[in-house]
Amino acid sequence: MNTESTPSPAVAEPHDGSAVRIGVLAPLTRPGWAEAGHHLLAGVELAVREVNDAGGIAGRPLELVVRDTAADPGKAAAAVTDLAGQGVTALVGEYHSVVARAAAGRADALGLPYLCSSAVLDALTEQPTDWVARLSPPQSRGWRVYADHLLDAGHRRIAVATQPSLYWATGTRVLRDHFAARGGTVVELDLSELTPAAVCDELLDQRATALLLLAGHPEPAVPIVRSVRRDERLAGILIGAPAGQPEFAEWAALLGDDGTAIPFLRYLPEHLTPLGARVQPLLRERLAAAPSFVAFEGYDTIVVLADVLRTHGTDRARISASWPDVAVEGTRGLIRFSRTPGIGVWQWAWASIQVVDRDPARPDRFRVLRTG
Repeated sequence: MNTESTPSPAVAEPHDGSAVRIGVLAPLTRPGWAEAGHHLLAGVELAVREVNDAGGIAGRPLELVVRDTAADPGKAAAAVTDLAGQGVTALVGEYHSVVARAAAGRADALGLPYLCSSAVLDALTEQPTDWVARLSPPQSRGWRVYADHLLDAGHRRIAVATQPSLYWATGTRVLRDHFAARGGTVVELDLSELTPAAVCDELLDQRATALLLLAGHPEPAVPIVRSVRRDERLAGILIGAPAGQPEFAEWAALLGDDGTAIPFLRYLPEHLTPLGARVQPLLRERLAAAPSFVAFEGYDTIVVLADVLRTHGTDRARISASWPDVAVEGTRGLIRFSRTPGIGVWQWAWASIQVVDRDPARPDRFRVLRTG
């Protein structure tokens, strides 16, 4: 959009103190991964507080309008419609990919800018759109990094314990294609038909050397981990959780030592930026726990959006046209959006990816196993 003849938003907009309203989606109750949702919201809220303490957007404070998605795509889509009708300037948030996809589709249809914080599904929208941008890396990139970690560790035949979901099905396809290209095999175990004990039997029958949990947390992921860890026949098998279940404190609280040495994906760099180093203790204080990568994603979402609003104003169309102009230092690096092949939204293409696990010697400490 050409805005060269338009007056500067900082001059054109009133300094009357009226709030700039931002819609926020997050899974705050079950069956959503509520802990992830609360980390996401903590990051968003901290960043908004800092923006407002610094004078807001051209003298106007940011105001959050939060909606709990509870991992329900229909609920999220309805929330987007409601928030758009209430006049929010933009939409941010969400952790669950399938839920974010529903939100992105509705935001695209309504012409509401949506900066997706933490969902990774490649096909976030049915068709290319300028209304949606995303901070988290696409699933295909992250899960290929994860597959390389397993292959390099010598795993050629792995099993995935999976539930029916577009997200899990897409992840399984990424793994299968990547393993097949290097002579490996991926076997699916359908958790709608198998108990945790039956999963153990299948692992033996299939001669798998690793089991990946493509399943919800805490159910059924936690009971499966307990069952595998306690089965002496499976003493040498690796358990993995690429979707990041072990990132959160609840995992360690429920599983203790059984929850260690389970590799997962997280989106943090080797070193936080100076901004990230400043923000980290503030997030810890707000959460009363170590902040996850999701908390940093929430914070960075507002850092990016505030920069866009200061530069381009609060008109929805202007915001959506501004994604390719973004160049903002976040907590985890310089954030820029670009068009990525196969991705229909504006994408931060080089978000950091790590494969990590909880250290058996100190379950509260993470070991970085691979970067990508």
